[in-house]
Amino acid sequence: MSKPVDALEVPETHEAPAQILFRIQKVAADTGLTTRSIRYYEEIGLLEPAARSDGDYRLYDADDLARLHYIKGLRDDAGFSLAEIAQLLEDETARARNRARFRESDDPAERRAIVEDALARVDRQVNTLRAKADRLEAMIAEANARRTHLTEHLAEIEAEAAGDFATAAERHRAAHASGDHRHPGSAHGRSAT
Repeated sequence: MSKPVDALEVPETHEAPAQILFRIQKVAADTGLTTRSIRYYEEIGLLEPAARSDGDYRLYDADDLARLHYIKGLRDDAGFSLAEIAQLLEDETARARNRARFRESDDPAERRAIVEDALARVDRQVNTLRAKADRLEAMIAEANARRTHLTEHLAEIEAEAAGDFATAAERHRAAHASGDHRHPGSAHGRSAT
């Protein structure tokens, strides 16, 4: 029994230059994704293999690998959902399609419609990215509030150690007695401890 090959070279034809195609196991190893994830991305339309082998194995080209790295980066590094990634990928695909249509058309009305479609897609991308940035800013603000709360506790502990326990403890009790259980900078009034 022969060992399966991870990559196949497709010979050059008059229609297309030679290219190397990779089997799913090699793609998974190169991208850090599981074969199951790659198949799932195909099922939901995020990816389409470049070809199939005679044995019906999925085969991927360099563009597929780049797309998978992009998907993984959006998912893992930027925290986008698969639905958001699908929309971003669709907008990028439409952008390439619009660019080709724009170059081929001499009709001002058609060119205007193409540019308006492109603008709407870019606006949607900006809104998606801005919403993500806003969520991240809120998370940073909450983390900073927790940090402030903890540094206040640290200051109290240091004051205790310096013999200024009464003053630190009184400040803490006074804050809690006044019903102000929040600490400065806390976004939701929750105590981090």
